[in-house]
Amino acid sequence: MSKDKAQTQTELPDAEAFLNRELTWLEFNRRVLHEALDERTPLLERVAFLAIFNSNLDEFFQKRVGGLKRQIAAGILTRTLDGLTPQEQLVRIRAAVLPMLEQQADCYTQQIKPALAVHGVHLLRWEELADAEQQFARRYFRENLFPVLTPLAFDPGHPFPFISNLSTSLGVMLRPPPEDGATPASDDEDPSGGGGGRMQFARVKVPEILPGWIRVNPDQLNGQWRYVNLCEMIRHNLADLFEGMDIRAVEPFRISRNADVERDDDDAEDLLEMVEQELRERRFARAVRLEIENNPARPMARLLTHELDLEDQDVYEMKAELDYTDLWTVHEVNLPALKHKPWSPVLPPRLADQDANIFNVIRTGDVMVHHPYESFAASVERFISAAASDPDVIAIKLTLYRTQPDSPFIRQMIRAAESGKQVVCLVELKARFDEQRNVQIAQTLEKAGVHVVYGLVGLKTHTKTALVVRRESSGLRCYAHVGTGNYHPKTAQLYTDLGLFTADPRLTGDLVELFHHLTGRSIKRDFPHLLIAPVNMRRRFMELIEREIEYAKLWSKQGGNADDSTSGGGGPRIIAKMNSLEDRKVCLKLYEASRAGVKIDLIVRGFCCLRPGVPGMSENISVISVIGRFLEHSRIFYFHNNGKAEYFIGSADWMYRNLSNRVECITPIYDQTLQVRLRQILDLMLADRRQAWDMQSDGTYVQRQPDPADPSTALGTHERLMDLARREAAVGEME
Repeated sequence: MSKDKAQTQTELPDAEAFLNRELTWLEFNRRVLHEALDERTPLLERVAFLAIFNSNLDEFFQKRVGGLKRQIAAGILTRTLDGLTPQEQLVRIRAAVLPMLEQQADCYTQQIKPALAVHGVHLLRWEELADAEQQFARRYFRENLFPVLTPLAFDPGHPFPFISNLSTSLGVMLRPPPEDGATPASDDEDPSGGGGGRMQFARVKVPEILPGWIRVNPDQLNGQWRYVNLCEMIRHNLADLFEGMDIRAVEPFRISRNADVERDDDDAEDLLEMVEQELRERRFARAVRLEIENNPARPMARLLTHELDLEDQDVYEMKAELDYTDLWTVHEVNLPALKHKPWSPVLPPRLADQDANIFNVIRTGDVMVHHPYESFAASVERFISAAASDPDVIAIKLTLYRTQPDSPFIRQMIRAAESGKQVVCLVELKARFDEQRNVQIAQTLEKAGVHVVYGLVGLKTHTKTALVVRRESSGLRCYAHVGTGNYHPKTAQLYTDLGLFTADPRLTGDLVELFHHLTGRSIKRDFPHLLIAPVNMRRRFMELIEREIEYAKLWSKQGGNADDSTSGGGGPRIIAKMNSLEDRKVCLKLYEASRAGVKIDLIVRGFCCLRPGVPGMSENISVISVIGRFLEHSRIFYFHNNGKAEYFIGSADWMYRNLSNRVECITPIYDQTLQVRLRQILDLMLADRRQAWDMQSDGTYVQRQPDPADPSTALGTHERLMDLARREAAVGEME
């Protein structure tokens, strides 16, 4: 590169160098929606992706839109890196969401519903039910719904009813029959309450304990699944609830409330009490979105908007379904041909002998497992279970960010504590949307004698780590598990994650120090081997990138360039796989590395605020996103290191919150055999032409297409890794 050219390559202003976080997240959800639109996806899995898209959007409005509205209410006008105010972001969010909702509705009504009907699955409106089916639905209503429903009126004697977050309701406009000779009131009048013959409003909440779709032919085993929506069933039986009243209009609606109501816990005397208070406040937090039927009854829409303190831009008219998450009921229909082929995780080859002592196996060399391809139960659960039952184990320490209510880890920790072992469990109370569950888990553990710690004040503990201390003939030895995912058996079937089991004293020694840091409030300044946020992780990653920059300068002097940095060796290169990328300092350092000639491949499933492929700034950076059957959740980091490759896995993305405001753990992978496995995963993903999307410099994505001349390219990352796991398990059995 010439000196003159180098001098012209100045950094772009932030507004041009970075993409908006909220809009790039919506681009991620657009890719999720595409899985429902894509006819290559099995039909019932397309149904699931409609629900997943809906659920993702619900969380986005609660967290991100809620946060923006809170900023506006507080008078905060701070612009994002790309130069947008909170209000400008809300405008752009709506502009991005509306076309996607249109796509979702069209996909559902024009593609998926007709295709389901071909296979005997019918999603019906009330008018489409046969007489016998309507009779069944009426009986179901009287027996299962009528006693539960509670119509709440709004009039001078009754305040506007509280409407819970993400609940579906029926708004009902009604009035008493007019007295003889009286002129009926207009249906367009404001139903804000009043006596006499005035229009009145009532709300009926749709029960959440029942499935959203009810089968109306349950006794007919004729290969037909005929459903009516629960909301539709209630709607057509409202006369039973409002006997004698004249029902003028019925409008289903759904609201989302702000979940961004976190408190500053720096001065909290009792973190548990603070979280419980926060949950109470969130329940009554301000509404941020109203979803309503297409072409709603205008007086009712005006009333809801006014009473919920919303603006017109907060109202979303839903063309088809109000809540697509109800479709999970339909996804469970027993039609295997319309789903992905079932996958049973294989036994990890090193752990295939289920009778072997797992600690002896780990002591002979590090073990890495890849979920859901390899069994979570036969590895991670086995590790904790063995620790709980082994009489030589004297202590178990574990971090819990998310898990399921009936988690085997909870049972094993309790069993270990009851047997006299020292058991410490760090429970993150502030794991968003899992707070209530984690409060209950913490209380259950404490009652059983487990030492429960709530983490560091001001920081979420997001590490996925376990430490076992065992008494052996040579003295005490520590065994550890460091993972990229939660100790959650259910999500381990759906999320791709990696875990390292090790007895390497370099790593276990650091982990002992980390747990002391978490439980004893030690002021730890550094860790020699582990990358721990917020202590040393940011600095270490920046040093690793800087080292590639220095190698690139030497490489350039020797006549090399970024195109020579191939998987077989070559020049400076970085490959990083994560969920999200947003941290400004890391992005700027990556831009600097790109300008120096470092080839950088980023595999970012979710949102990415970095702009790839910009001349003079990031032409050596590529970004892909892999979306498919499993949720890509593992974090892997590779640095060429002048031919002496270094690999890392762990819990952190390159986001400001992960590097600065959370306790995170990244571990180096020292074993060269395991490094080869990691490189294989990365190379498969980079070569994917079925599930991969290439990010453009403007933040849009283009899905790759298989090569018609090479049928093998029609297999995506997940299929290839399943095949690989099967082959390796078979080889392990032969050995």
